[in-house]
Amino acid sequence: MQRVARILRAYWKTIVALTIIGGLAGLAWSALQPRVYTADASGYVASVSSDGSTGAALAGDTLALSKVKSFIDMGYWRAVAETARDELGIADSPESLVERVHVSNPVDTVNVRVEATGPTPESARDLAQAWLHGMTVQVDQLESTGGGRGAVRLVAGDSARLPSAPSSPNVKLDVAIGAIVGAVAGVVFALVRRAFDRRVRSARDISDAVDASVVGILPVDKELAAGRAVFSFDDIRDGRGSFAHKEAVRELRTNLQYVDVDHPARVMVITSPLPGDGKSTTAANLAVSIAATGQSVILIDADLRRPVLGATFGFSDDVGLSDVLAGRARIDQVAHQVDEHGRLFIVAAGRTPPNPSEMVGSQRMQQLARGLADDMVVIIDSPPTLAVADAAVIASWADGAVLVVTAGRTTDDMLVRAVGNIAKTRGRLLGVVLNRMPLRGVDSSYYGTQYGGYYGYGVPASAAARTVWWRRLLRRGESPAPDADEAAPGPRRRSTDLPPDNVSGLRTLSQRRNVPALPGDPGREGTEAAGTAPQGARDDLPPRRRQRG
Repeated sequence: MQRVARILRAYWKTIVALTIIGGLAGLAWSALQPRVYTADASGYVASVSSDGSTGAALAGDTLALSKVKSFIDMGYWRAVAETARDELGIADSPESLVERVHVSNPVDTVNVRVEATGPTPESARDLAQAWLHGMTVQVDQLESTGGGRGAVRLVAGDSARLPSAPSSPNVKLDVAIGAIVGAVAGVVFALVRRAFDRRVRSARDISDAVDASVVGILPVDKELAAGRAVFSFDDIRDGRGSFAHKEAVRELRTNLQYVDVDHPARVMVITSPLPGDGKSTTAANLAVSIAATGQSVILIDADLRRPVLGATFGFSDDVGLSDVLAGRARIDQVAHQVDEHGRLFIVAAGRTPPNPSEMVGSQRMQQLARGLADDMVVIIDSPPTLAVADAAVIASWADGAVLVVTAGRTTDDMLVRAVGNIAKTRGRLLGVVLNRMPLRGVDSSYYGTQYGGYYGYGVPASAAARTVWWRRLLRRGESPAPDADEAAPGPRRRSTDLPPDNVSGLRTLSQRRNVPALPGDPGREGTEAAGTAPQGARDDLPPRRRQRG
């Protein structure tokens, strides 16, 4: 019953609309029907007693009660119809007049009631009166024997009255029936449509479709409606991103930490069934959220076909992971630091190679990720798993995969196929993230903007614009000059778009030692397995200020 109630709540607008349409249809049907008026005339059956004794009166009443039943059937005789037609002077056939008349006898009475219908009030009144008179004539003829007076007779009572309103159509009844039919049609439509709806809309739908847990539910955020955005998780009053979305990302971060406490995932791949599910935005904000806890994080764009992380953080995608895997650059030359504490690094995709799947599944890629995982959490943004095989290949050697699906867009068969693709390579699915969950309505998540107001986190937009944390960050950006024997292949192209608001100066991974480490920072310095240069070599590299594109 709760599920049915949720379905009706989800389609209440459709049900109301069909109810209104049904009521209007009933009203229109009533307007098209001809007006019919009904008038009634009544009489009673009286006994003709020879004396005024009580016994004779009781016998007369008993005789009248026995005769009145026969007179009801007499009311539909052709002779009665012809008598009424002659009295009214109309040309209608007796059969048509009989269809317009109804003769009845109230229970336990000797009364006879004649109801007649007509297109006008006058025609209905005259027909009822004439019909009762015709029955009286026929009763007198039948009860009279040998010229004598019969034992009973039909006496006309009150004359028929002129009806003031039509009896048909019944506008109120027609509208009510139409509205009920429309409401039933709306309920049936809602139940049938939801029964055949294959799209996932809740965590329960995901659990019913696949054997996987839901590790996060990300609500809709208006700043993500127009495109990708990266939020700050250090300042709750920065004014960027909704409180609900940030809390959902924090919960996702916590759930991933407790998926396996004995063997926590250090290398995670973020993927989705199809493009447009928000995997790259989820990966970026998850990386920022983890970095806000004091852990070192490196976010790698492994979508070598359609990279987006470089543009999201405001630098070029032309140099990155593919150059490192091809041996044209070191990881410390392409990893950009995007926070002031030296905990978050971004690696763009680089140039598109002819064999992306083989490159991301190579031993060099695995060694690179494992070497980085010794010092930091590695988050890999991969292509959609139903479009190409890259995500499944990476999941085969990564510590775990996170599947991002869209509420109301991803179908259960897409979800099953995506999970199956990861399982075929023996990849470990950490969980499913339900993205773009509505904040209102029957399918809404339990997050709401009221929580932000309750905890005092909601601030006006003008105040938020003055207190955003990125305005207080250092604006300088430096990158070391490459060695003479290991120069990058050609100059990098810089993005013409401005970096996002939470990005300070872009620095490379090799400059981490120049940034003061915060107390309790679990991240260590760059390792040789990650491709970083020795300490002496890094200290000898002259800093060079990087201009923003």
